[in-house]
Amino acid sequence: MNLDGIKRLLKSKALLIYNFYPPYFGAGIRMTHISGDLRTVRVQMPLTRLNKNYVGTQFGGSLYSMCDPFFMLILMHNLGRDYIVWDKAASILFLRPGRGTVHAEFHIPENRIDAIRREVDETGKAEPRFKAEIRDDAKQLIARVEKTLFVKPAQARAATPRASG
Repeated sequence: MNLDGIKRLLKSKALLIYNFYPPYFGAGIRMTHISGDLRTVRVQMPLTRLNKNYVGTQFGGSLYSMCDPFFMLILMHNLGRDYIVWDKAASILFLRPGRGTVHAEFHIPENRIDAIRREVDETGKAEPRFKAEIRDDAKQLIARVEKTLFVKPAQARAATPRASG
């Protein structure tokens, strides 16, 4: 199977896995788009009784949850098995209440992925930061999310001593 075939397979599996992943399914979070190059993901979340907070708007935890894994997954798929990618830090700034369906898009351009790969190859690690916006159907800004990832070469995993116990 060539690289395009592998990416198509990953795309179809990702849509199935994430759209039926229990925390996402329960909150109504749906992955609506994955680009063919696996560098762009779009998600949405309607306001439902399962993600509504005490005052009747989108629960902040659900807003963050809809944004949590995607920069890490995009980078993992594009860097490949020679690199380890972990979440390191995150923040969310709530700007207005979400009163209906909200949307977010996550994108890492190819040149940024290449720059991260070069940094890891030259220094042994990288801590790239990414930003995303959550907007409602009227395109009003609901929240801003910032993620910091940690990237290192995969061979560093084998060199890391394990705790005994």
